[in-house]
Amino acid sequence: MKAFQTICRWPRRSEGFSVGPSPRVGFSTSSYSCGRKKNMSPYGEVNQEKYSDLIKSVLSFRSHAQTPETLFEEDSLLYGPVSKCKPPKQDEEARVPGNWFPLFDPERNVEPNATSDATIPLKIPLRSNNIPSVTRVLQKTMTSEQVFYLERWKQRMILKLGEDGFAEYTSNIFLQGRRFHEALESILSPQGNLKEREENLESGYIESVQHILKDVSGVRALESAVHHETLKYMGLLDCVAEYQGNLCVIDWKTSEKPKPSIRNTFDNPLQVVAYVGAINHDANYSFQVRCGLIVVAYKDGSPAHPHFMDTALCSQYWAKWLLRLEEYTKKNQNVQKTD
Repeated sequence: MKAFQTICRWPRRSEGFSVGPSPRVGFSTSSYSCGRKKNMSPYGEVNQEKYSDLIKSVLSFRSHAQTPETLFEEDSLLYGPVSKCKPPKQDEEARVPGNWFPLFDPERNVEPNATSDATIPLKIPLRSNNIPSVTRVLQKTMTSEQVFYLERWKQRMILKLGEDGFAEYTSNIFLQGRRFHEALESILSPQGNLKEREENLESGYIESVQHILKDVSGVRALESAVHHETLKYMGLLDCVAEYQGNLCVIDWKTSEKPKPSIRNTFDNPLQVVAYVGAINHDANYSFQVRCGLIVVAYKDGSPAHPHFMDTALCSQYWAKWLLRLEEYTKKNQNVQKTD
């Protein structure tokens, strides 16, 4: 026993060791104690038969490694399809339109001719012909990302309202927009009926734009057609008037969601600048427009968001519009060749 104690104390005097007092250790030759230390895992007490199916499913799942394909399938099942749209490359963003044409006409005055009657806004009827409308060009040249989000919104609305409910919803949206434009035309036109103006003031959309209308004056055109004689496109603009002293093409929009930034208006700036370019080169108009204004009105009467487009901003969007028009022309030519 003394020899054993001597062996246990020996490491304390060895170099490189610092061993403090340790409790006395007892040894037992009992096989029960040794076996108990080996089987201390709590999994041994689990009812294997009860959870056999769960164990099999876990083991079978672990036997197959996840791959990018299976991860995408799982995400698609949980969150819907993933947008395949790739971010635009720098060279694509810096593209210059091949069909370049100036936005402004250097030979035309900014102000109307002295002989023109500015008290009566122009209202040129839209005539059907073979050239595309601004709306059609923008619809046919939407990016894959825009198409994806539009289709996803449509499918969500159909799941929520059903096919018939969604058709009725879209019909009501168009009807509200048309009534809103008719009300604004009545308010801004000097020939408008006073009774109609008072009735229109009860509309939530009209209430929404009241603070904008206070800064609108000198109306030049209302619901009037424009035609770009060189680039061969047409459209029906909402209004041309002065806003805070700047002659603008004004586009009235309705929305169920707030759009505080011009980026929230998607392709609306392209639509406005397309009208600006067309009116500046349309022989039916004697004046020139250098600015644009997008007004987003809300049904609940909350203040509308105005998005003013100065000359520099209009010039930036004009280049983008020319690219979209160029893309539409190429697509249309390809369709004609296949036909």
